[in-house]
Amino acid sequence: MSMTIAILAPGAMGSAVAQRLTGRGARVLTSLEGRSAATAQRAHDAGMIAADDAEIACADIILSIVPPSEAVTLAERLAAAITREQTAPVVVDCNAVSVETVGKIEEIIASSGARFVDAGIIGFPPRPVHSGPAFFVSGEHTGDVTVLRDLGLDIRIVEGPVGAASALKMSYAGINKGVTAVAAAMVLAATRAGAADALRDELARSQPQLLAKLDVALPDMVPKAYRWVAEMREIAAFLGPDHPANLVYEGFARLFDHIAADEKGARTDVAQLMAFVKGGKVGEV
Repeated sequence: MSMTIAILAPGAMGSAVAQRLTGRGARVLTSLEGRSAATAQRAHDAGMIAADDAEIACADIILSIVPPSEAVTLAERLAAAITREQTAPVVVDCNAVSVETVGKIEEIIASSGARFVDAGIIGFPPRPVHSGPAFFVSGEHTGDVTVLRDLGLDIRIVEGPVGAASALKMSYAGINKGVTAVAAAMVLAATRAGAADALRDELARSQPQLLAKLDVALPDMVPKAYRWVAEMREIAAFLGPDHPANLVYEGFARLFDHIAADEKGARTDVAQLMAFVKGGKVGEV
């Protein structure tokens, strides 16, 4: 199958998806403008081709896979390029944004004449021995992206308008990452009070499945915490300003922002989280 797909940007998820697509014969473009040498190397290793906005606008399908805070800005950039080039690609917003935000993105993309698909990614990046995440899609043009199944992506249609896929993503992430946020907060509080070992022992006794999840989720969260800040705020917006849980997710955003800063700085809290995961004492990490 000869298709040209653009993926913005070549981060951990984007580059892994690209590698899956190129492995099935697709031509995958990306933008490397302003990107680091490490990112450029990651894109090269995934078989991605550096392209300018005009070339990207001519792709058959454009996948937007960026941090939530960049989703609207990228949509504006894509719409401008598509308008200039007078093309009609399918633009798929795969970002963790609220229903309200994805509605704004749809308006921006539709103004260019392009077709728009709402998508939510659930799962880890594709790897050689794993199928990778599910791409839940919704909206009028979902049929235009089912071809990606033939290129190795798990495309699942959510019956409903634009916003349905994002609502699913917000709900799932709110539960999954919300559990990680609660656990991180309580592990740090227990550590400060000298109860971390007792907490771990009790979880091992009464909640072994939860402890097994945290042993994976907490280390996975630390390098991603900076990206989860905006996602928590999108979940808060999804709930709405008057929802009693709105402030909970605003609080989670502050927590992840704190962990991200600590990870780049003193690493005090990061060390405590890793000590809990390893079942050792702080200082033994």
